[in-house]
Amino acid sequence: MSNSAPRDIQQEELLEMEDQGKRYGSHVEENNEPDACASCCRYILIFFSWVLMFFTFPFCLCASIKIIQEYERAVIFRMGRISGGAKGPGLFFILPCTDEIRIVDQRTISFDVPPQEVLSKDSVTVTVDAVVYFRVFDPVMSVINVENYQGSTRLLAATTLRNILGTKTLAEMLAHRDEVSSELQRLLDSGTDPWGVKVERVEIKDVRLPLQLQRAMAAEAEASREARAKVIAAEGEQNASRALKEAADIMNESPSALQLRYLQTLNTISAEKNSTIIFPLPIDMLKGFGSK
Repeated sequence: MSNSAPRDIQQEELLEMEDQGKRYGSHVEENNEPDACASCCRYILIFFSWVLMFFTFPFCLCASIKIIQEYERAVIFRMGRISGGAKGPGLFFILPCTDEIRIVDQRTISFDVPPQEVLSKDSVTVTVDAVVYFRVFDPVMSVINVENYQGSTRLLAATTLRNILGTKTLAEMLAHRDEVSSELQRLLDSGTDPWGVKVERVEIKDVRLPLQLQRAMAAEAEASREARAKVIAAEGEQNASRALKEAADIMNESPSALQLRYLQTLNTISAEKNSTIIFPLPIDMLKGFGSK
């Protein structure tokens, strides 16, 4: 009795496992039935497409033969699924009833980012516009991963431009345009990479300031220039007075030097103004007046 009980239990467990296996197998077969049915329908439609092309030959060649340019690639959907990779350039053949073709241009495309009003880090409102250059490096990803890669790239460029410039001060926008453009290009490239789009270059065209701010900056620049001009004039007067003092000390040591300077001055006046009448006086007479 003790040996028959474990055997009954084992038999019951085996029966339960078999029932579970049957149920699992039937479930898998039910799940595979739609896929098998879909694939069967797919092959039937492809067969009828070939038959239709056979009966409409050669008129069907107008819809079956496609020519793709050197700068273009074609993505073909057969019964809603991608048939291989990107096709082209050159001549290739499609089924007119079951195949759908999407042509993607791989040349570099440029567009202007609409002017964006941005509040800078130092609370200055500026209007900034830029130019973006991009191209498609993976035609399949640009078709299946995004609905409209050009429109999406334009919107992403506008939002990224506002976000990046909002973290910069006005001085950084005006003085470090190259660094800001490089940062914009890097962020846009990382954002569009899943779409098969490569952002090659971003250039900031113009940074427009409010009219009142322009007047204030112009007044500040003019005041700073006037201050520098006054400092330079004062330094020139100081240097000139120092040079005159040194010259006076040298002339005081040599009386003949003062006489020569007097004659040189008369020569200069006579050369510049011929109508001027000069009455030279001896230096000794002037010394006599000075001693009194």
